[in-house]
Amino acid sequence: MAKTKLVYVWSLRNGAADKAGQYVDYQDEKRYMKSPLEHLVQALNDTPLGDIYSLEGVICDDNPDSARDCENIKDYGFAPGQGKHWFYPADLRVQGRLVNELLDNVPSTYRNLPLGDSARAAGKSDFERRLGEKLHALGADVVVLDGLLVILDELVREGADFHRKIVNIHPGITRIESPYERRGACATLDALYGAQGKKVVNWQTRESIDIPVVDMTGASFHYVDNGIDSGEVIFDVLDTRIAPTDTILEMRWNNFNNSLFPALEQGLLVLARRGVH
Repeated sequence: MAKTKLVYVWSLRNGAADKAGQYVDYQDEKRYMKSPLEHLVQALNDTPLGDIYSLEGVICDDNPDSARDCENIKDYGFAPGQGKHWFYPADLRVQGRLVNELLDNVPSTYRNLPLGDSARAAGKSDFERRLGEKLHALGADVVVLDGLLVILDELVREGADFHRKIVNIHPGITRIESPYERRGACATLDALYGAQGKKVVNWQTRESIDIPVVDMTGASFHYVDNGIDSGEVIFDVLDTRIAPTDTILEMRWNNFNNSLFPALEQGLLVLARRGVH
């Protein structure tokens, strides 16, 4: 039986913010910050997921011509060996292939344009077209987004080639009815404030109000739609306790290991049982 072809899409600048592939301060010790990509590779090598899926490509959207992107990933560079660090071990292999050989770049160049620029919409459409062409070339059956700092539109619309074939692993519970719901780019920081009994009402000024303490968070594996972490949940895990003294990296380490990695693995198994292609 042919394996389901998997393609992984991320933003290097998001992994750099997590210090992926590095040892980070964790209370009185150092702990290795494993990225979701590295965990996925290990799962494909060592668990039944590898009998179901094959990793065909790893795509990032970072733009080498963007001064902001260059600054955000200056410690890593755009390819292994360009910086002091990389996001996973240089010799990491997935199902016998070097992960480095799977790397590709489809830059979201439209982000260089000012927010009000009339050319941004066409630039965004061009990015999604180029990304779709790459996914087709790789024969992608399932596309996993991890920290992709772009909201997709055309690729995930009903009737599009990749409608309900693109999924996201998000470091927060995305069910809107959940008291633990944390959507969007500030999900981790939002959860940290919650553990301190605070709710930020203005992220620009960090103005907050007092709320009852919410000291748990988790992760959601969900379909991608046109909204922000609003797609149908496939599998989620709520298993990360937050201490009010946690740093953002301590909490990220806890949430990755306790909730996000299990949600990623179990979500892919659920997709396989549903028959994704």
